[in-house]
Order: sequence, then structure tokens, then C-alpha cells
Amino acid sequence: MQSKSARALYLIPYGAWILLFVVAPIALVGYYSLFDLHGSFTFGNYRNFFSSIYLRLTLSSFWYAFLITLFSLLIAYPTAYYLTKTKHKQLWLLLIIIPSWINLLLKTYAFIGIFGQYGPINALFAAIGIGNKQILFTDFSFIFVSVYIFIPFMILPIFNAIDRLNPALIDASRDLGANSWTTFRRVILPLTMNGVKSGIQVTFIPALSLFMITRLIAGNKVITLGTAIEQQFLVTQNWGMGSTIAVFLILFMFIIMLFTEQREKGGTGNGRNR
Repeated sequence: MQSKSARALYLIPYGAWILLFVVAPIALVGYYSLFDLHGSFTFGNYRNFFSSIYLRLTLSSFWYAFLITLFSLLIAYPTAYYLTKTKHKQLWLLLIIIPSWINLLLKTYAFIGIFGQYGPINALFAAIGIGNKQILFTDFSFIFVSVYIFIPFMILPIFNAIDRLNPALIDASRDLGANSWTTFRRVILPLTMNGVKSGIQVTFIPALSLFMITRLIAGNKVITLGTAIEQQFLVTQNWGMGSTIAVFLILFMFIIMLFTEQREKGGTGNGRNR
């Protein structure tokens, strides 16, 4: 009886935190979404969200988030796999994670210099006779910088999943005559899918709401849901519409989390107890 009361007591700070910093902000956003620009109660914001403008904006956000997640995954998975095979894998992993500690704004401004008309990339192009190219304020620069920023967050969960993989299962697959591709497709990938799902969550969800990179790197040529929220709150001062977009963004995040829900599978462990 005492242990139950102690557990309940320990849950109070956690419950207070969830209530104040999760439930209350979401409820506040939902509340503001029910008011128009003049402060009158309305459901018009939700009706406006389903207009062609916001539907195109939503599709565009999902498309760019998909591309960022896809390229991050294509780079991160083989990188994480080969990291687990290196001698000093923890050191190499740390070197990959360290750039994520640098302020996002500083990294963004660094790429403005790198991709600018007088940056090192255009200097190289000029040296080999290609001439200056408009790299900044393009889809390429936006996706490139976004992938660079999200790569460490994609690598880390995949690395942990591969590192925990029982090598006895890979040996058994080889002993049964499976080639490297079949072993990867039928053994390694399914057993590390939880790491892939975690990487997708921490990449796709934030990529839906990017706004700083869209302004500084893409020059507002790429508009996402995050950019739209920023414009509604800071430019047009339409908190109701901004909150409505935020409500749908939160809804999309929950749906993505449901689709990437993790299920425990066997096959982890170091396999040294065979």
C-alpha cells in the first residue's frame, strides 16, 4: 500500500509537467483556432484550411519532408552500418553527433556563405570554368542543408539498432546459403526497423515544420506549414489561422507517430552466449 502511494507521489511532477507543457499548450492552440482576425468565434479557419491554397501548402510540406527523410535515410543507414564495423565506432559516432550541438542559426548562416555567389563552391566552379551558379535560394540548397542538419538524428537510432543486432542470426543466414543482399533484406533490415522508424520520426516530423531554413536558405521559395504558421502569427497577426494550421500540424504528427509505432522484435543481443 505504501509503495503504491509512493509511486503516485513520484508521478505528480511528471503529471504536472505533461499538463503544463503538453496538454495546456495544445488546448490553448485549439482555443485560439476558433477565433477569426477580429476575435469573433468561428469555424471559418478550419473551412479555410481546406481551400486550395492550404491544401497545396500541406502537400508541398509533406513532399519536402519526404525528400529530406528519404535522402537522410539513404545516407544514414549505410553510414550507421559501417560505423558498427569500425574499431573505434563510438568515437566516430561522437564526431558525427558533435555538429548537432552547434546552434542551428550558426550552421544556416555558414551555408549561406558556402553557397553564396562569392562562396567557395562558386569559387571552385569559376576555377574549373563552369562559372557562377545560383545555388542559394533553390530547392537543392534547402534539401541539402536540411539533410545535413537531420543526418545525426537519423544515424543515431539506426546505429543503436544495428549495434544491438545478434550476429549469430547473420552467421546463421550465411550458413544457410543466403547471400549478402538476402541477409540484409530478410534479417538485418527487419530486425533494425525500429531504429529506422525512430529515425523517420525525428526527421520527418520536424521537417514538416521547418521555417528558419526556408527563409534563410530557400529565400521563401519553399513554403512549409512551419513557414505558414510563422507568417500568420508574426506578419498578418492572424493568430486564429496560425493556430488552425498548428492544430493540423499536431494532428499530422500524431498520425505519423502511429504509422511509425515501434514493435519489439527478437534478434538483439551480442550473441556471445551461443
